[in-house]
Amino acid sequence: MRLPFRRRNDARGQSLSPIAVLLTLSSVALSPVTAISFTPAPATNLDLKDLGRVALAGDFSGISLFQFEEQNERPFITNGSQSLMARMPNGIFGPVVTTDATILTMCTFVEGNGKEDGVIIGGNFTSLQLPTHGSESPNYKESKAIALFNPNTSSIETLSGLEGQVYAVLCDRDTNSVYVGGNFVGKDSRNAIAWVGGQGWTDLPFRGFNGPVNSITKASNGHIIYGGSFTGLGNATAPTKRDGQVINLSSATISAGSSTTREGFSDPNNIVCSTSGTDGTGKTWLLQENSPGFWQATFRYGFRPTKLRLYNTHQDGAGTKTWRFTALPINGIMNMTYVDPVTNKNATCTSECPLSNNKTTKFQDFHFVNVIGMNEFRIDISDYYGSGGGLNGIELFGEDIFSYAINDFNEPTCANLEFKSSSTATGPWQVTPSHQSTAEYLTAQISAPITNTSAQVVFSPDIRESGYYSVNLYTPGCLQDDTCASRGQVHLTGQMTADPTKSDPVDKTLYQTNNFDKYDQIYYGMVDASSSSFRPQITLTPLAGQDLANITLVAQSIDFTLINSTGGLNGLFEYTPGRPVNVSDFTASAVNRLGSSFSGKSAVNALATSGDTVFVGGNFTSPSADHVVALNTKDSTNKTLDGGLNGEVKSMILDGTTLYVGGSFNSTSVKSVDGLNNVAAYDTEKNTWSPLGAGVNGNVMRVVGLTMNITGSTPEFVVSVNGDFDELNAFDKNPAVSVTGFGIWVPSQKNWVQNLDLQLESIDGVLSTSILDRSGNGSLYAGSLISSTLGVRDIAGFGDRLSGFPIKIQAPTKSSSSSSLAKRDGSVSDSSLQGVVTGIFDQENKRNLTILGGHFTATGSGSAINNLLIMDGQKNNEVSGLGDAISQDSTVMALAVHNDILFAGGNITGTVNGNEVKALVTYNLANKSFNPQPPSLTGGNGTVSSIAVRDDTDDVYVGGSFTQAGSLDCPGVCFFSTSSSQWQQAGQNLGGTVNTLLWVDENLLLAGGNLTINNTASTYLATYNPKTLVWDAYPDAGQLPGPVDVLTAGTSDNKQIWVSGTASNGSVYLMKSEKDDGSSWHSVGQTLQPGTKIRGLQIFQLSESHDKHPLIDDKAALMLTGHIVLPDFGSASGVLFDGANFRPFALTTNSGNSPGSLSTVFSEKQNFFGKDGKHLPLVFVVLIGLGISLALMLLIVVAGLILDRIRKKREGYVPAPTSMYDRGSGIQRIPPHELLEGLSKSRSGAPQM
Repeated sequence: MRLPFRRRNDARGQSLSPIAVLLTLSSVALSPVTAISFTPAPATNLDLKDLGRVALAGDFSGISLFQFEEQNERPFITNGSQSLMARMPNGIFGPVVTTDATILTMCTFVEGNGKEDGVIIGGNFTSLQLPTHGSESPNYKESKAIALFNPNTSSIETLSGLEGQVYAVLCDRDTNSVYVGGNFVGKDSRNAIAWVGGQGWTDLPFRGFNGPVNSITKASNGHIIYGGSFTGLGNATAPTKRDGQVINLSSATISAGSSTTREGFSDPNNIVCSTSGTDGTGKTWLLQENSPGFWQATFRYGFRPTKLRLYNTHQDGAGTKTWRFTALPINGIMNMTYVDPVTNKNATCTSECPLSNNKTTKFQDFHFVNVIGMNEFRIDISDYYGSGGGLNGIELFGEDIFSYAINDFNEPTCANLEFKSSSTATGPWQVTPSHQSTAEYLTAQISAPITNTSAQVVFSPDIRESGYYSVNLYTPGCLQDDTCASRGQVHLTGQMTADPTKSDPVDKTLYQTNNFDKYDQIYYGMVDASSSSFRPQITLTPLAGQDLANITLVAQSIDFTLINSTGGLNGLFEYTPGRPVNVSDFTASAVNRLGSSFSGKSAVNALATSGDTVFVGGNFTSPSADHVVALNTKDSTNKTLDGGLNGEVKSMILDGTTLYVGGSFNSTSVKSVDGLNNVAAYDTEKNTWSPLGAGVNGNVMRVVGLTMNITGSTPEFVVSVNGDFDELNAFDKNPAVSVTGFGIWVPSQKNWVQNLDLQLESIDGVLSTSILDRSGNGSLYAGSLISSTLGVRDIAGFGDRLSGFPIKIQAPTKSSSSSSLAKRDGSVSDSSLQGVVTGIFDQENKRNLTILGGHFTATGSGSAINNLLIMDGQKNNEVSGLGDAISQDSTVMALAVHNDILFAGGNITGTVNGNEVKALVTYNLANKSFNPQPPSLTGGNGTVSSIAVRDDTDDVYVGGSFTQAGSLDCPGVCFFSTSSSQWQQAGQNLGGTVNTLLWVDENLLLAGGNLTINNTASTYLATYNPKTLVWDAYPDAGQLPGPVDVLTAGTSDNKQIWVSGTASNGSVYLMKSEKDDGSSWHSVGQTLQPGTKIRGLQIFQLSESHDKHPLIDDKAALMLTGHIVLPDFGSASGVLFDGANFRPFALTTNSGNSPGSLSTVFSEKQNFFGKDGKHLPLVFVVLIGLGISLALMLLIVVAGLILDRIRKKREGYVPAPTSMYDRGSGIQRIPPHELLEGLSKSRSGAPQM
């Protein structure tokens, strides 16, 4: 059990030593943020060069490639926990520190000597944690409300000493200090304190305020300005009637040492609730004669006593003479003060405190010099009167006003108090051990539906003095009882004054997800003393309507602390460092005077400084300005900012000459300005307000700056808006946009990011504060965000990088029935099929079409396009659909194009040319009109899940859940002949539901699903021979553990296949057929986690080899698309498998903080196994080689003849005469002997015989 942590000045006014050890920090003087690094993920090395255009399709609003190990696609956290984040090189927000609650403020602390210690972060958290990877166990570091993070070393320094929440920090190099404000206690201060470099926590001269500090800024004159909900300087004070709370001894475990054996006097419990002063059996406890001893009480809760009352015994002359009080478990002997009954003077004692033996002295009171926490104590009796010591009664008192959920810890009934502290618990509460907390507490396990009557605790304190109180709820941490996963929110209500007009009602909602103990202020204001007609009470219940199947509710205690105050302030205070504070003349400060001009119960929420001007925003009115005003600290003049706004300002950020404000308003106070709905911009030079679009439809809680690359490579300043809204209001030509309380305004575009037709990153969640480095390399952010490198909906191009398509698929609206521009939850065979389910690139007959099918709505030329979209690249990417021919509730699940005819199958209903269509619709892409439609497919679910065209035929095969095509019996698989325009049976011995089809070759079709052969044999994978018209079970298909959902070819010849489906135990399997005949199946094992849904499989070639593994070639990888949950990582929408290891490939996000998914990857060319898709058989390779050889030989012969002819011509050869005329005229008759003689003469040199 942890001892009570809260402390205030001791009961007698002496100064106490600090709780916290003062910390001295040191760090290397480097940039405070640029040292943060992220781990690059291994390159995928996908070889896409033979595929043409490639697209990734699914149901998402943002998509990223997995490039850094710190990336994930987990939704942003909504239980109140937040992180300190930096940006990865690809723009994704990555956590560098996580907390168990909210980070509300940050600043970079640079000491006066120039040494950068790091980043101060403040909020309402109780622990910090550095990110973990894989299976690493989280290491939580207890750090309440404030800490220092060193980005250079990724180390956390806990700045121990504060209890509560920090709302504002100001790092001031000039004073080597961090000024801290909020709702906390620390040292001897409340709500304001300073942390000084090299020294630690230091009380400010004024010791804090009587209410929370919301914002701190530094004026140009060096003064520190505080804004908040306070009316004066102040701190905790003791009640007028001291020691008024009775500590319950009756619920403690009482023990003793050396007790007498006399009957009726040996029980140490005799003196509990014994206040009559009369000795006797059952009323007195005695020690053994002539022996010292002790009396001890052990409690199940911690407390801080201020007074001990002892009743001495006089039984048979016995009595206690000297004693000491030891606090446990610290084993400290306590210093006491008392009034000597003889001299009637104050005296002190420690180890031998005297107790009077005078029978007229009924009891003696001893006050504790030091007020400390304990949960056990012992009274050691060292000397005695008569024959032995003993006591007749004991009481313990304190000044902490608590009401405990466990009623046994409240004031005892025997104290006879008129309005004792108490509690009433109803519901399934159980007592939980204290573990590391200050007290045992109640725990309730509640199942949905969660209502405010599921369980409750009513706390009733013992308030004896009316006044201003801080009311705080104590909540035990969830790590100690292992309930973090099921903790939720609680709702606290109550009334503090008899007259409701004199106080605001308690109405507070808090998270209980804190890792370690915490306390939250739930009320500050007037509290009436308890009376017969009124009693202050607080009721704790679960927050109704929480979206949790089971919730763990805890209740421990509520504390009421009386606050003393100087008064004279109203939400603003100016402090000059190094000078004393004159509490008698607050009006000397123009800042204080400005606050005094505000109406009562005002609150300052935000401060910003520009030059000599301090801007003040909050919930206040004054004669000159409402809710926002500016003060010139140089000449003490006020500027009304065009009269201010007509509602509360909750947050502000200043960028140059533009002040961005968020809150609850819709115009200025003096004149109407359209579009100022809860967020606005003020031009400090022109003194004019302008809207951000038309604002948002709910309250804005935070406006925070960040940077984005909008139109170039240079980051520019943009404004994030967070709050309780779900729509960016329509303005100009921009329609309303559904959001989840988050929007980003781009000043350079004068529009919201969601409206810009640009390829930008996607960001959603909560952004609470930031430290901006405009270079884009060193910014730090706090909040809970999800982000993607590309914000596109449902379809993205993939090549060297991700890219968008010139298609506008609309985001879901709040109600699917209220607008046609929404994703709808129609009745489909798989209700999770949303977005783009399938797609193809069509290039037949010189077309350039991108065709998408699924369950979506897109924007066309003047009308909405539902579920099937055609984009024509030859007509400037003109987008069209099928009009109203198919129902908006349809889902297109499969597409194919054959002979200019588009076949679209799925869960489709509609009317074409006056005829009903179901499951399949056809459309002529050449003339852009509907064909005569095939008869509808009916029976089963009436859906088509797969379409496969048989090569070199006009047969289009469809598979799905149906039993008839028109009047033709055709269960599971049927084919439509485009030449005869009619359905035909694909065999007669198949039944069941077909999920996927694949042609192995022109004479072998594979079908996966939940099938039967010949109405008897069940199988999950079947083969069909179109020549024999017979279906058979795939060889060894009995090894498959469940129906096949998807399949793909594993090799270029389609003989080896990959299949995936759902096993009978609900797990997802992935298997490969190793042999051509399917006789050998290999499973990757149960490596995919529950929640996995595989929608697509595809082999990709790689540009670089991976390690060799038996299942996949080292130059290939298998891509899985869908929602794949990997061990030690979580979900990914695209995953690559190398035969042994799964690696995330693509991550998606979706609207509404829900996970995205990928349905398919499709490409322009189907060359997934290399160019041309497959290799020629060897015989054709030989014949082609022979043909090439013969051709080369012929070319050589012809070339030789040509060259010979050229040579002869050059040497003077002429063709011999060939005509009879030439012969007759050109040759004279020569006698034969002359001819022969001439021949012999021509051979000179030849041998003769």
